[in-house]
Amino acid sequence: MLKWKRSLTVLLAAALVGTLAACGGGEKNKATEPGNSASTSENQSVKLRIMWWGAQERHEATLAALDLYTKNNPNVTFEPEYSGMDGYLDKLSTQAAASNAPDIIQLDPGWTPDWAARKQLSVLTPELDVSQIDPKLLAGGQSGGEQYAVPLGSVAYGMIYDKAALEKLGIAAPSNGWTWDDFFALAKEAKSKLPSGQYFSKDYAGDYFAYSAFQYSKGKGTIISEDGKFNVDQASFLEWTTKFEELRKEGIIPPADVNSSDKEFDPQMDLMVSGKVLLRLSFSNNYGSWDSLKKGAYALVTMPRSTEAGGWLKPSMYLAVSANSKKTDEAKKFVNWFVNDPEAAKILKTARGLPVNKDNATALQETMSDTDKVGLELLRATETDGQTWTAGPGGWTNYIDKDWPLVRDQLSFNKITPEQAYEQLADAAKAYEK
Repeated sequence: MLKWKRSLTVLLAAALVGTLAACGGGEKNKATEPGNSASTSENQSVKLRIMWWGAQERHEATLAALDLYTKNNPNVTFEPEYSGMDGYLDKLSTQAAASNAPDIIQLDPGWTPDWAARKQLSVLTPELDVSQIDPKLLAGGQSGGEQYAVPLGSVAYGMIYDKAALEKLGIAAPSNGWTWDDFFALAKEAKSKLPSGQYFSKDYAGDYFAYSAFQYSKGKGTIISEDGKFNVDQASFLEWTTKFEELRKEGIIPPADVNSSDKEFDPQMDLMVSGKVLLRLSFSNNYGSWDSLKKGAYALVTMPRSTEAGGWLKPSMYLAVSANSKKTDEAKKFVNWFVNDPEAAKILKTARGLPVNKDNATALQETMSDTDKVGLELLRATETDGQTWTAGPGGWTNYIDKDWPLVRDQLSFNKITPEQAYEQLADAAKAYEK
């Protein structure tokens, strides 16, 4: 039961709430304001701002889908804003605080409950058809019985590795169902074979999500319990961080300066793409992005397990309509089309995971490329007994985005011991516990 939050700082949260409250933020209030009608005629020109993050593959697919929508609806055009993940939430939060958020916004599952609860989003139903979407995926976009955001895809959390590099070094490739014991044994085996400047994996000692997978596999549940309590299992945490401390001292994982230089999907800065690490964490839908950077070089494998599975399935991301949009009718029509239209699904493919519309997912599997099938294989291997994802309790964003990364960096730079790291996390958690 994992609470998934991206490691980004949420800026201006208090200002955001205050500004939206002053503006009447909720959909009900907006509808009664003079001159704030969301209705448009079929012939009236409408330009919708839409914002998302992703790699180049996702950008190209999304832009093609927008072109198709405009072709079918000539009165609707788009003003797209897209980027990588870094800085995305900061920019979106700043825009929302100024009541200037795009009409349509892509949200991480971990952010969605807070945005919905604060009435920063418009209710999507009844305009949104959810009949072909798994209710378990819809839940993360709901608040107070209303659907404020719709999931765009289903993905699996696992690992990706450099096939050719492992073969060249004479290291056996991992296979689905491998264990954390296998992971650390493989790391130790790699020590004598790694050339200078190359490492087994990133330093995941203080990585929130990597450790979540380890604790999951031990049967110890989530880092933060569903009732909002600190739930890091001390024995598991010390075992995890101590093992990575050993790998760090032996030069099997990168030193802190190299580890912190990593920039996912960047052709020069991504540590795996640049050949500095053999293995890293990955979602199933990200395989195509890495494959486009180095064709045929990589393979996916399930998250290592222990007494239970370490990996999980989750909604990849959500799409929502801003509560400040003055074009909500057209925005909601587009969101419904984006999620449910078969032609849109053919263009978008698995850029955001396997489509949540069951009919579209079935149709897409029949025509999937070999690249897409690699991601699907990880998803299918994970869903057999993978952990269940949940957005978890609210109010812990800063703990995950600020307090945990602080400990991560201190561990990487050998500034604190595993025992001190645990105590620091436990102490910081007291400010968030309900």
